Amino acid sequence: MPPRTVTFFESAHVGFYLFSLRFETVTDFSHIVRVPAISAYIEERIEAGDFPSAVYAVAERGEVRYADALGDAVREPEVRPATLGTVYDLASLTKPLVTGMLLAQLVERGAVGLDAAVSEYLPAFGAEDKRAITVRHLLTHTSGLPAWQPLYLSAGGDRERVLEIIAAQPLEQAPGGRVIYSDLGFITLGLLAEKVTNTRFAELARREIFEPLGLTRTFFNPEKTIQTEVAACESGGNAYERGMCEARPGAGDSKLWRERTIWGEVHDGNAYFLGGAAGHAGLFSDARETLTLASQFLPGTARLLDPETCRLFRQNMTEGLNEARSFAWQLAATPESTAGPRLPPEAFGHLGFTGTSCWIDPTTERVFILLTNRTHARPLPFVNINGVRRRFHTLAVEALESHDNG
Repeated sequence: MPPRTVTFFESAHVGFYLFSLRFETVTDFSHIVRVPAISAYIEERIEAGDFPSAVYAVAERGEVRYADALGDAVREPEVRPATLGTVYDLASLTKPLVTGMLLAQLVERGAVGLDAAVSEYLPAFGAEDKRAITVRHLLTHTSGLPAWQPLYLSAGGDRERVLEIIAAQPLEQAPGGRVIYSDLGFITLGLLAEKVTNTRFAELARREIFEPLGLTRTFFNPEKTIQTEVAACESGGNAYERGMCEARPGAGDSKLWRERTIWGEVHDGNAYFLGGAAGHAGLFSDARETLTLASQFLPGTARLLDPETCRLFRQNMTEGLNEARSFAWQLAATPESTAGPRLPPEAFGHLGFTGTSCWIDPTTERVFILLTNRTHARPLPFVNINGVRRRFHTLAVEALESHDNG
C-alpha cells in the first residue's frame, strides 16, 4: 500500500499549517497546532539573540502533532521571515540521517560488515595503527581519529587526497577506548559508501533515500532558484573556522575563505571543499521532510529498513565509555546530552553546528525536530543553545502528555 499524503491548511493567525508527511502506518490525522508554551519560549530566545529564527515540529506514532515557525530565516542581506517550508542547513544531522542510513542499508544487505575492518574497503586504512579500526568504531566515534582537520588546507586544494590525509592522522586514542566525536570518521564513512557502491555520495543519497521517500525539499547543494527559501548562515564567510585555522600554513590565503554571507550553500568548510556533499555535513531540508527522514529510524514507520535493523539505533554500543553511542546516534543516557530529563535513556539524537537538532524516543515513537540558524546575523562567539534544546523537549513532552490526559 502506498503511503498516504495528508495536507493541512496554513493560517498564521489561527495556528494551523500546511504540512504534508508521508508515513506508511498513519491511519488518522488531526490538525497540527502550535504549542503556546513552546512558541513563547522560542520567541523569548530569539529576542535574547540566541538565533534569528526557529522552526519546530513534533510527531508521535507517525502523526505530526505540533509545529511552528518563528523569527527571520534571513536578516542579511535582506529580511525574510521563517515559515514551515524554510529549508535549513542541517549540518551534522547529515551524519545519522544520511550517512547512518546508508551504512545501515549496506549492513542490512550484507555489503558491509559492521565489525569488518575499514581497511577491507579502504586500503588506505591498512597502516599498522589503523588496521584495528572497524566500521562500528567509525559509526560510534570510537575510532580514535581526531575530531577535525581543515582538509581544504591539508590537501592543498586536491580533493582526491582527502582519504590519504585522514588515514595519515595520528590516532588520539586506541580504537574502542574512548568516544571522540569525529567529523573525519564520518567523512571516511561517506567515502566507504562511495567505494562499496561505486556511486558518488550525493547520488547515492538521492537514489537510496530521497527518491524512495518522495522528498522534494531535501538535498545537497540547493539550487540557486530556491535561495530565498533557505535560512541564511554566517555573515562575512566562515569566520569561526578561519579563527581556528589562523596559525596553520596557508590559512592566510584569502582565496580559501568565503567572505560573503553564506546563504544557500553549505556552512561547513570541509563539506564545501568536498563539493557540498560529504559524510559529515552538507544536507539541507525543511522541518517536514526532516521528520520524514527521522521516522525511518523507528520500526513502526520505517520504509527503508527492516524493524530488526532499527534496533541498532537504540542499542548502547559504547558501554562503560564516556558517552553512550549507538549506530550513528548519541543516546540520551549520555551525561549532559541535549535530550533533557523527559526523554528516556534509550532515546537517540544528534545536533548540527548551525543550530539544528533531532531527537527520537523509540519507546513512545516520538520525534522532536528543532531547526535554527544560530550562526546567522550575530558576532562570534555563537550561543550554546543546548539548554534551549533540553527545554524544548521538556515542553513538547508536557504538551503531549497534557493532551493524552486531557
